[in-house]
Amino acid sequence: MEIPTNRFQSMRTDDDGRSRREFFCLAGAIAAGTTCAQKRMVAVETETPQIGILIATTFTTGTLEARLDAVRANGITRVQMSMACANLPEMPDQIPAELPARIRREASSRGIAIASVTGTFNMTHPDVEQRRMGLRRLRVLAEACPQMGTSFIHICTGTRDPHSMWRPHPDNDSPEAWRDMSACVREATEIARQANVVLAFEPEMSNVVGSARKARRLLDEIGSPHLKVTIDPANLFHTGELPRMKEILDEAFELLGKDMVLAHAKDLDHDGEAGHLAAGQGVLDYERYLRLLRQYHFQGTLLLHGLTPAQVPGCLAFLRAKMAASLRPTA
Repeated sequence: MEIPTNRFQSMRTDDDGRSRREFFCLAGAIAAGTTCAQKRMVAVETETPQIGILIATTFTTGTLEARLDAVRANGITRVQMSMACANLPEMPDQIPAELPARIRREASSRGIAIASVTGTFNMTHPDVEQRRMGLRRLRVLAEACPQMGTSFIHICTGTRDPHSMWRPHPDNDSPEAWRDMSACVREATEIARQANVVLAFEPEMSNVVGSARKARRLLDEIGSPHLKVTIDPANLFHTGELPRMKEILDEAFELLGKDMVLAHAKDLDHDGEAGHLAAGQGVLDYERYLRLLRQYHFQGTLLLHGLTPAQVPGCLAFLRAKMAASLRPTA
């Protein structure tokens, strides 16, 4: 807080004491204001879980610095970074040597930590060369992560659809699709081990791993501490399953809770496909979701996505209100 020096310069301590009283009153107000500001900042920093945001899909234009400024202006101190924010492909063939340190420096100067990095590619693509190319690019990204100050890369398992990894395909349930996906994830996990980072895959209903049960199967098959889970409950409800929300949420955490290192915050208004609404705009039971995160001692970042810049303040207020509600004892 800036001190109004001209006010102090006009005071004379040899007057009748009024100036001295004014000095201490003003100094006390400044100190109180600073303390309040510090308490507000501590409250933001110590909320559980910590709230972050997918920077590239929310603030979709501007330089790296401008996007980080937008994050900070909303009081957010955690981001999932994407190479797209630095005017590169999301999964680049190479990353300029100076860029990872620059990303960390620019984020840190704004009080922002890189919680994770986007590293999605179609790990079930029917063309083996596409999968190999994805693995090569993943290695480039993984080797840059330590310089960016993060240990987590967010991935998804993909689909047999050759054109979009977010579209379901009839062959996703085939043994061949699982075989190819599992082999690709195993190679990716070895890359992560060598780079000393962790891959966090998201069960996503259009992908081969489209449920908590399949996610548990994959974790058990790979059996590596370098493979963990990103949970997004808005992506778990297959056709006809929305009325079973409590059961499906509880099962997902029972199966995966101890392996969750990242969490997403968006919403859905119907089942049968991944949710695309901003948090609080749909039907997801956020109090239960947040209570489960706390029950299973989730220590990662809760990342907002699927929202516009204009929706960020409202979504933050919604999440914080639901966090407070989730602390209340259940009936």
